[in-house]
Amino acid sequence: MTMTYKNRLTFLGTLIGVLTVTYIASVIFTSGIGSKSSSYAWLDSKSTGKIQKIAIKDNENEIELRKKNNQWFVLHNGLEYPAKQLRVEDFLKILTTRSAWAVRSSSASTHGRFGLEQSASRVTISGETVLLDLVVGNEDILKNEIYLRRAGQNEVRSGDNAIKSYISSPVTSWYNLRLITETENGSVDLSSVQRLSVYTPQETQIFSRKNRRWEISGFKAEKPDQSIIDNYIRQVITAEGDNFDDAVKADDPMFDKINMSIELGNGRIVTVRFSEADESGGRFAHVSGKDYVYFIPAWSAGKLFRNASSFETQ
Repeated sequence: MTMTYKNRLTFLGTLIGVLTVTYIASVIFTSGIGSKSSSYAWLDSKSTGKIQKIAIKDNENEIELRKKNNQWFVLHNGLEYPAKQLRVEDFLKILTTRSAWAVRSSSASTHGRFGLEQSASRVTISGETVLLDLVVGNEDILKNEIYLRRAGQNEVRSGDNAIKSYISSPVTSWYNLRLITETENGSVDLSSVQRLSVYTPQETQIFSRKNRRWEISGFKAEKPDQSIIDNYIRQVITAEGDNFDDAVKADDPMFDKINMSIELGNGRIVTVRFSEADESGGRFAHVSGKDYVYFIPAWSAGKLFRNASSFETQ
């Protein structure tokens, strides 16, 4: 008995519906399996408190970070320099946060194709023992993902290449180069400054806080502008070098003639001693209580020393 046209339409409609439901279910099922297998963390977040050392090595850079008294330092040329705490934490977050790190291979024969030979870049994180030894390979063709594997293991995974910027950046990118540091982000609030004294062979400039205003002494300004002084002192307390210089020593006589003294509301006094400007306009600087010397480029150093007229209302 032949199927009527109406019955045929009903049958085909039902078949299409069944196939559609089956396809959707299979997609959902497959997607669930894929996301589960690619959700991965290279290091257990519970291990973060155990980390005492991070070593990063690639063809151009070799960087060692060490933790002392809950603060990170960069070891360079045998000396320890303060590190950017938030940068270190952000780097570790990439490795301890579960995210999409899909498995790309389980065969050692593919390591060369992914740039994951033993000579590849390396990140080693240690506490009392090694917590993670990570081999870092190539980026994918779109440079959106990077290939990684654990040292001694064949499995290759790929994911967000944000880690690349940490691996390939120079040692200076890890330095905290703020001259005056107090808080986690390295800044001192303007409201905490009670007095700034600037001593140069040419002039003495003293700015003292009084009832939300600045009183000046040691120099003359006909109409001192409070907002200009605010901006100047803000530039002083947020000043940065662009590198440390281990060839210059803190007791060098070049630091004997020029200095700034910043007195804070908590009783802390920070003294920064400067060299004369060099041919480029840059200066060396040494901060009291620290063993290292900063180099401040001309564009930054020029903001720290002003003539009296620059504080007047324009």
